[in-house]
Amino acid sequence: MPPTPTLLRHVLHPAHVGEYATATRLAVDHLSTALGRVRGPATGLDPERAAKPVRDVDLDAPLGCTAQALAELDRVWLDDTVWFHEPGYAAHLNCPVLIPSLVAEVLVSGVNASLDTFDQSVGGTFVERHLVDWVCERAGLGPAADGVFTSGGTQSNLQGLHLARDHVRTRTGADLDRLRVLVSADGHYSVQRSARLLGLSPDAVMAVPVDDRRRMRPEALADALTRVEAEGAVPMAVVATAGTTDHGAIDPLVPAADLAHEHGAWLHVDAAYGGGLLVSRRRRQLLDGIERADSVTVDFHKTWFQPVSCSAVLVRDRAHLRHVTAHADYLNPADGGGLATRRPDQVDKSLQTTRRFDALKLWLTLRVMGADAVGELVDAVVDLAQAAHQRLREDDRVEVLAAPELSTLLLRPVAPGLDPAMVDALVPRVRAALWDGGEHVVAATVVDGRRWLKLTLLNPMAGVEDVMSVVDGIVAAADGLLGTEAA
Repeated sequence: MPPTPTLLRHVLHPAHVGEYATATRLAVDHLSTALGRVRGPATGLDPERAAKPVRDVDLDAPLGCTAQALAELDRVWLDDTVWFHEPGYAAHLNCPVLIPSLVAEVLVSGVNASLDTFDQSVGGTFVERHLVDWVCERAGLGPAADGVFTSGGTQSNLQGLHLARDHVRTRTGADLDRLRVLVSADGHYSVQRSARLLGLSPDAVMAVPVDDRRRMRPEALADALTRVEAEGAVPMAVVATAGTTDHGAIDPLVPAADLAHEHGAWLHVDAAYGGGLLVSRRRRQLLDGIERADSVTVDFHKTWFQPVSCSAVLVRDRAHLRHVTAHADYLNPADGGGLATRRPDQVDKSLQTTRRFDALKLWLTLRVMGADAVGELVDAVVDLAQAAHQRLREDDRVEVLAAPELSTLLLRPVAPGLDPAMVDALVPRVRAALWDGGEHVVAATVVDGRRWLKLTLLNPMAGVEDVMSVVDGIVAAADGLLGTEAA
């Protein structure tokens, strides 16, 4: 039997635009109402209590009504979700999102284009290509540059290293177990994961020491490259980080490029965090040297204030993208499938096949606001971190690790009478207490064996007093925990 008209009305179609518009307005109104209820970044819900209302839903018993489904969604998600626009949120690299990008999300999901082949996207293919060309120009990668949008920095780093592996193996004929990847000791963990996925040896990734500002030391990189070659191995890639996750540190890109190319290694710049500096009018020089990279990661869902997922991998020479190209007769035949001209299929340079039109979010943001406006927001969060750091240096209640280069601050409470190991034990308990309270959310990490709380400031609407409120919460939580133990 064919589907009933009642069932078919849920399919987006010109005959059902009324149902679509009603349902979409319901969703927008519901989210707007939820935003009005927000009183902090989190409610502190623990995993077991978060899981129970979800487990209790019978997925075989549909509600049959969008309004009822949205009301149920409050219980299973929205009532206790994490809100990144709240000034008390200072944990991970999550940003508030720009409204033009949310307008794009409506179109992206409604049209549901897939960016793998031209005949599934048409103009979308060229929107993405034009954006990639524009970002490559901002990075100074030259006329032969190209790239493709990805799901995030992890995928972008994987593809960059995939290209590095195949390029170096083609040039040298080296076996996989002889290839080495050199990265800052504070580089992103996805470099290790990528090496495993690419079939490299367990010891392929070598950590290069950092200086007191947590940047890769060029002399240490030079020593490591020399040592690799002396051991009969092959330096496959140098990964320079433009914005480390823990410190926001930017490795010296010019010396990294000099050394990588001197030793025949591919230079990949992981600018997932710091890539927003490409549109900064005041701090673009911090990325000097990025134009010499062989590949670059940029996450637009970090310092470009886009919704996840929205990232790209860029290459200085588009010819290298052939290393991920494969052809299938049913998708992207090598001969164009009998067409007079071969179609510009994006799948030829992507690790993904089906792929959302995430580029539209950045496109609409630039068309509505402009690049300079996005750059002002980037500068605002860096300014905030620097101003907050200055205040914290004068605050004897906390110890601050280092001045920020981007928008990350590391600190820990000062607890008289406690040795460093005891403060280490206190730090995760403070973080947990803040989560339980719901007013402030912070992250944590370990640096040189010591535990630190981490504030990642990506909210351009926050001010120094908002940051100091988070610090006050940290101090109060530490005092409360120590006072309870003393009692």
